[in-house]
Amino acid sequence: MEKTIFEISKMDCSSEENLIRMKLSDISTIKHLEFDIANRKLIVFHIGEIEKIEKSIKELNLGGEKISTEKTEQIKFDENNNQRKLLWTVLTINFAFFLIEITTGLISKSMGLVADSLDMLADSFVYGISLFAVGGTLIRKKRIAKLAGYFQITLAAIGFIEVLRRFFGAEKLPDFKTMIWISIFALIANGICLYLLQKSRSKDDAHMKASMIFTSNDVIINLGVIIAGFLVNWLNSNKPDLIIGTIVFILVIQGAFRILRLGR
Repeated sequence: MEKTIFEISKMDCSSEENLIRMKLSDISTIKHLEFDIANRKLIVFHIGEIEKIEKSIKELNLGGEKISTEKTEQIKFDENNNQRKLLWTVLTINFAFFLIEITTGLISKSMGLVADSLDMLADSFVYGISLFAVGGTLIRKKRIAKLAGYFQITLAAIGFIEVLRRFFGAEKLPDFKTMIWISIFALIANGICLYLLQKSRSKDDAHMKASMIFTSNDVIINLGVIIAGFLVNWLNSNKPDLIIGTIVFILVIQGAFRILRLGR
C-alpha cells in the first residue's frame, strides 16, 4: 500500500471534494481518500497507478500537485456511515436556497441574488451527482455530469445577457434590503453546511475552523452581495449589483466546466 499526498490549491469547500471523489471513483486501485480542506490537502491510499491518479486530479484544473509518495502499513480506515445522509442534508439546504434566492432575486430585480442562486444550484448538482451517479455505471455518471454542466452554462449565459441589458438600459434599482437580508440568510446556510461537513470529517475537531469558513468561495460571494446591497443604496445605482452578478456568473461557468470534465 502507498500513501500519496496532493496539494489541491483550489479546493476550498466540499463541492470540490465531491468532484475529486467522483473523478477518482473509477480507479479500482484507490483504497481510501482523506481530505483536509482547511489545509487544501488530499491523501490517497492506493496500490500503484500513481500516474493515472495524478493525471485524473490534474484534469480537474483545481491546482493539484503531488507532494510526496511513501509506503504505508495502514490497511484499516474509518468510514463515515452517515455520509449519504449528510449529502442529502447539504443538497437540500443548497437547493432550498437556490429556490429562495432566484425567486427573491427576480422579484427584487437583483442580478447578484440571481447569480448567487445559480452558485447554490451548482453545489446542488455536485452533491446530487455524488448521490445518484457514484456507485452507478460510468456511463450514467458521465451523462448526468454533462447534463448538469450544460444546463448550468445555459443559465449563466442567460444571466450574462440580462446583465448587459440592464447595464445599458434604464432599469429600476434593485431592492437593497432584500439583497442584504437574503444574502445574510444564505451566508448562515453556507456556514451550517460547512460546519456539518467538517464535523462529520473530524471527530477530534467538531468546531468549524474560521480559516476554512472565510476562504470558502460561497461565503465570499455572499459577503460580496451584501456589500453590493449597501453600495446600491449609497450610490443610488444598480451598477454594484450588476458587477457582483457578473463576477458570480463567471464563477458559476468555471464550476460548470469542472462538472463537464467528469463527463469525459
